[in-house]
Amino acid sequence: MPKKKAFALRLDENMMKALEKWAADEFRSTNGQLEWIIRESLKKSGRLPKGEADNTDMP
Repeated sequence: MPKKKAFALRLDENMMKALEKWAADEFRSTNGQLEWIIRESLKKSGRLPKGEADNTDMP
């Protein structure tokens, strides 16, 4: 499993509430939901490094 890098993220309170609800609806943690959103966006834009697009270690 690749190393993960931590960083601070500041979100508007309403955006955070919406993200938390979305994550709960899909049975993911908030962090897991953010990772999924970013991975999907990177895949769709063709910016995910080769081999990473098939790495589906997340639900």
